[in-house]
Amino acid sequence: MSTFEMIQAAANRLEGHAVKTPLLSSPFLDDIAGRPLFVKAECLQRTGSFKFRGAWSAISALSDDERKSGVIAFSSGNHAQGIALAASLHGIPSVIIMPEDAPKVKIENTKALGAEVVLFDRETEDRDTVAARVNVDRGLMLVKPFDNAQVIAGQGTIGLEIAEQAAAANVTDADVLVCCGGGGLTSGIALALEKAAPDFTVHPCEPKDFDDVTRSLKSGKIETNTRLSGSLCDAIITPSPGEMTFPILKRLCGGGIVVTEDECLHAMALAFDRLKIVVEPGGAAALAAALFHGDAINADAVIAVTTGGNVDASVFKMALKKYGGKA
Repeated sequence: MSTFEMIQAAANRLEGHAVKTPLLSSPFLDDIAGRPLFVKAECLQRTGSFKFRGAWSAISALSDDERKSGVIAFSSGNHAQGIALAASLHGIPSVIIMPEDAPKVKIENTKALGAEVVLFDRETEDRDTVAARVNVDRGLMLVKPFDNAQVIAGQGTIGLEIAEQAAAANVTDADVLVCCGGGGLTSGIALALEKAAPDFTVHPCEPKDFDDVTRSLKSGKIETNTRLSGSLCDAIITPSPGEMTFPILKRLCGGGIVVTEDECLHAMALAFDRLKIVVEPGGAAALAAALFHGDAINADAVIAVTTGGNVDASVFKMALKKYGGKA
């Protein structure tokens, strides 16, 4: 199980390897949100998403013997790229199991970062089964995208930075909104803020029809999604919250916030217009919640984590064509 001390240790291992991403703001976005809004721009992290933190944390925590054969992971693209780069920097091979409907930019980037990519159909094939088949006789270490204590610890380093940066901005009361799939990032940030900024409340943010974490928090038990594909927010689509992450989410998080694809596209355009950053649909869910679901926010200020910027050009153009220049 991840702990605050593990997050601090992960931060030490990430020093000099990960980017300390900025906390951005815009008066235009404050007006839309109806309160001070700060954006933790993890889309500016190495590989274009927060996933590099967890990947480096997990791989750097392995022993030399565990690392020598390489690592294997499954991902729709951001964890894939994080693992591919972290493995390459450690001088070990990586194999990534990716859904064939993942954005082309994520598949190509993962290959370019040195990984062997194996595609599968997420509607008809089980990724764990595919990974097990690929790993026969290879001895690759599996690094899960969220149900891994060191991955959670690595993602939790964002919480440490949020606490430090918010304090520097004199923010003492805030709701922290986090794009949420399996819950590794959300649970890591919640663990970090429990000690580093205990007056902050973390809320997972999910796309409509893929709101398993929100429903799980309401019912008190793990719920699953009936659909596994078919959303622009591919980065945060998972069958259910993790066995490791859900107890943390249940203990520390406030209620979930569900956003539409259209709201995510609008948030992408506003992030580009007002903050000059590129955000992918799934990475914009928290910002969409901050901008368009103010009734779900109780604090004086809100901090939204834009988790990734790995978006196909056609989707980004669609967001700008529909919402560019609009409040």
